[in-house]
Amino acid sequence: MKKTFILDTNVLLHSASALESFEDNTVVIPMPVIEELDKFKKNQDELGRNARRVVRRIDVLREKSAKAGGPKLFEGVPMENASGGKKAGTLIVALDVPMKESHLSAADPGYADNRILAIAENILKEVKAKNPAEKVIIVSKDLNMRLRADALGLGVEDYRKESIRYESLFTGVDSLELSGADMEDFKAGKSVELPKNKDLHPNEFLNLSEMGSTQKAVGFVRNGRIVRPYHLPEDTVWNIQPRSQEQRMALQLLCDPAVQVVTLVGRAGSGKTFLALAAALQTVKKEKLYDRILVTRPIVPMGNDIGYLPGSKDEKMALWMQPIFDNLSVLLRSEKTKDDNAIHRQINEMQHAGILSLEALTYIRGRSIPNEFVIIDEAQNLTPHEVKTVLSRAGENTKMVLTGDPDQIDNPYLNADTNGLTYAAEHLKDVDLHGHITLVKSERSPLAAAAAKYL
Repeated sequence: MKKTFILDTNVLLHSASALESFEDNTVVIPMPVIEELDKFKKNQDELGRNARRVVRRIDVLREKSAKAGGPKLFEGVPMENASGGKKAGTLIVALDVPMKESHLSAADPGYADNRILAIAENILKEVKAKNPAEKVIIVSKDLNMRLRADALGLGVEDYRKESIRYESLFTGVDSLELSGADMEDFKAGKSVELPKNKDLHPNEFLNLSEMGSTQKAVGFVRNGRIVRPYHLPEDTVWNIQPRSQEQRMALQLLCDPAVQVVTLVGRAGSGKTFLALAAALQTVKKEKLYDRILVTRPIVPMGNDIGYLPGSKDEKMALWMQPIFDNLSVLLRSEKTKDDNAIHRQINEMQHAGILSLEALTYIRGRSIPNEFVIIDEAQNLTPHEVKTVLSRAGENTKMVLTGDPDQIDNPYLNADTNGLTYAAEHLKDVDLHGHITLVKSERSPLAAAAAKYL
């Protein structure tokens, strides 16, 4: 049964490809959505780019239909998304309807959401008059919009094409039982063939056990075989030691030059950013594997924004990057260097020497980044498309690390299932260059662990 999908503005701003993601069904863009896209089209951020792409795509479809002597937008133009034996869908730009004829007659007509709902209600009447069985569904990433649409008897959905079930997210660790002979070979430093009946992924850690024995070991999947994980000399990275097996696994991925993109997912206090920075200092300053460290994070505030910040770019960035400075201060502190001013001087010297760079994601598009250890912190606040944009900046010999907690998202249109970090961790799990670890235990302090668990 064909369906009619009415798209809210936030869906198209979230993903420009959403326009033609509904197979052979009818997609309706209400006129208020076109007006809202017009307001965003001059923005130089991801929202502006998506708005421009959507408007251009609609115009291309309009022109092709006009040249072929076909229908106009308000009548429904054919799209070019035919696949899998299914025909192409139809795109309609729906005009406004009188508010007084809808259940929203008393609502403010100046509010775009009210006009969209009135149009949707009118479309529902028209569709049901022709085919009572056909479904009319509003697709919106705005929870309040979905609630209001449901109250009007409209079908509602979130846009979930790029959605991953966070609860069943790939963890980066699995268990495997080996025969006695295979365990002996493994402990002797030999690689062991992977079982054919188990779905394992490149750069995945394995908790190994021996059949009929208490012997245990930790293995690593590489080139279709089980090998030993990357060796951390003295189990230490930049003078810190892991506090748990999962932290050790994270450091092994972070320091392994063969793993070029690492995703670290974990609750607050599990050490994601701390471990990434420790590995960055180790591989850049001590091992000289990369030329410099680049740290970036999305500018998404928790709670009310503090508004305009005065000063230069570096002065503005200082407040957003304070968590990075806090972690660096701990890592650079030693028995010889305990003075805070001396530590701050070290950080400033690294920045002036070009070894350490702190950037807003706003400035990363269009760049090519070679020979760098790049940390994208708080990546759970990025859309899948933004994560793709960031990772595609990697040049030769660059390592990309994405860290974040999908349970702490400040972007109003993302959740644990739809954010870019979750999306990247799941979609890259079969790529030889990617490694992932989910950090479960909070190591910051007993209080932080209790807050993460119970609040």
